[in-house]
Amino acid sequence: MTTSEVATVLAWHDALNAADIETLVSLSSDDIEIGDAHGAAQGHQALRDWATSRRVSAQLGRLYVHDGVVVAERSGPDPTSDALAFRVVHDHVTSVFRHQDLAAALAATELTESDVID
Repeated sequence: MTTSEVATVLAWHDALNAADIETLVSLSSDDIEIGDAHGAAQGHQALRDWATSRRVSAQLGRLYVHDGVVVAERSGPDPTSDALAFRVVHDHVTSVFRHQDLAAALAATELTESDVID
């Protein structure tokens, strides 16, 4: 695990929650890929469009990390939770995918409970 991967994800998510689009873009690669079960988009403009369309802020829970992949469990104001899977390269988020729950994100990334950060 590297501290920079986790720090990058935490800063990226804080910028998203704060609607700080410029910081969000600066922490993202030029060709960032954003996706979920319904599809994906790529690039800074897609990131800006997606981030400005969000209305809900969420808190991160448990974090898992291995070899540039970070999975973050999230909880929002409603009782449901989901998880985000990030790929971080050279302190930039290169992809982020929303999964319906933590188990799905861990399965998609092949991370396990042994990758959790205490």
